[in-house]
Amino acid sequence: MESKFYRGWHLAKTDMEFKATEFEWSLIRFYEAFSRFVLTTGMITIAADVDIKYQEHVILHVIRMQDRPKNSATIARLMNRDDIPNIQYSLRKLEAAGLIEKQRDGNGKTSSYLASELGMKLTDEYHKIRQEILVKRLEEISEVEEKFEKTARFMSLLTGIYEEAARASATITPQTEEPPAKAKSPRKPRKAAGG
Repeated sequence: MESKFYRGWHLAKTDMEFKATEFEWSLIRFYEAFSRFVLTTGMITIAADVDIKYQEHVILHVIRMQDRPKNSATIARLMNRDDIPNIQYSLRKLEAAGLIEKQRDGNGKTSSYLASELGMKLTDEYHKIRQEILVKRLEEISEVEEKFEKTARFMSLLTGIYEEAARASATITPQTEEPPAKAKSPRKPRKAAGG
């Protein structure tokens, strides 16, 4: 795209900014498409009366990953999330739905989660549907495996850069247009009339 078409955009004043912004917007659109796919495919495998949202679907697959129990901190680390209370809420929902089981860790103070028999059955069913309606389409892309491998490495690199930028931005003091207001000196009490 010629620069005249994006020079007025508040996020893209240079060619580099334009390309980075286009990439970020493509990520936003991809995230929405991916979450829709996960949710609609997951809904096919789960009973209609179970209210499981996108995040719970992803957490269920993370728990099933490598068939090893995981605690909430491990799940958060694997997903690059820092909202442990929200993850714990999702874990309670998955447990109430019978999709995961809680087990006490060795010290007895913390718990880990593993997929229940029902959870394993449903994630296996999800895999079959995913293979049929998504993977077959992906295989039509030329050199798709190499592209996925390179893109995954690139995304990991970007994740680190964006994390570092987020840490740096947390140290910036917001600037305001107006200077700080001066403290007013306390008023002296008025003398009563005739005093």
